Amino acid sequence: MSDISIRKEGKAGRITLTRPDALNALSYDMCLEIDAALIKWAGDDDVALILIDAEGDRAFCAGGDIREIYEIGLSGDHTRAQEFWRDEYRMNARLFEFPKPVVSFMQGFTMGGGVGVGCHGSHRIMARSSRMAMPECGIGLVPDVGGSMILAHAPGRLGEYIGMTGARLAPGDAIHAGFADYVIPQTEWDALKVDLIRTGDPNHIDEAQVPPIPGNLSAMQPMIDAHFGGGSLGEIVTSLRAEDSQFSENTLELLGRNSPLSMACTVEMLHRMAGTRDVRASLELEYRFVYRALEHSDLVEGIRAAVIDKDRNPNWEYDMDNLPQAEVEHMLAPLGDKQLTF
Repeated sequence: MSDISIRKEGKAGRITLTRPDALNALSYDMCLEIDAALIKWAGDDDVALILIDAEGDRAFCAGGDIREIYEIGLSGDHTRAQEFWRDEYRMNARLFEFPKPVVSFMQGFTMGGGVGVGCHGSHRIMARSSRMAMPECGIGLVPDVGGSMILAHAPGRLGEYIGMTGARLAPGDAIHAGFADYVIPQTEWDALKVDLIRTGDPNHIDEAQVPPIPGNLSAMQPMIDAHFGGGSLGEIVTSLRAEDSQFSENTLELLGRNSPLSMACTVEMLHRMAGTRDVRASLELEYRFVYRALEHSDLVEGIRAAVIDKDRNPNWEYDMDNLPQAEVEHMLAPLGDKQLTF
């Protein structure tokens, strides 16, 4: 059975992720199939919009297939992983720039690579029970698939907080932070999809939405803004340590689980992206990190601890107090003729 179903129905180009037992994790082949469909449908007058959904209740897409990345990392030949990210990012850019409406239905969890499929469209739908996160720093990666651009433009310092901690966002927070547009009861999704396929008109989505419940991050925003405005990981940690509060204690615990190199690079990336909404610029910057990741970052160790051995005890190369800024500059330095192109 295929991991993805791509077809035309009525006036819609349909993309359905069909790996529910693997939480619809994105494989390299799935990325290539999505990209090929987008190229074909961009100029197809029979396709009025794109409809993206997924099978199963637990996840729209829980991220990229990191087991696949881990095996490549152990092999010593990182070329296939670099190609995976290159082609995935090109697909992310094509979705963001697609000339027709792109409607995504995101049930359960949408994380990491799932954000790159579900959150670059024009109509991004969640259910009340949906949750979203960019937990890459927990495995030694950085928020990618164009997620750094979304985070960089979240209100206040929410982007730094979400990217560094991997916080899970309820729909209200996801909409507030820029990852989604609508909350629609999941019981109404099937009828809405039928309407979209029949009409090719996404305007009825507005009529189906319900008000999002304000999330926890909105209430925490003053504290987040007070501490996450520093220019580096070190400054943020110093600010949190200087305050005796439950928020600071909880946040330091969250940061203490994640790769210091990844968090420091995340801060730098978001600051660089703050002045632009150019998805290609964000993907090119992200690619600098991931191109080097299997050889020079905590990624292999992070996947080992989280997914392979599941001991949740990664041995990060640095801690939050001894990370040289030169390592951040190295991971984000231009790649020359290896840079991501579109």
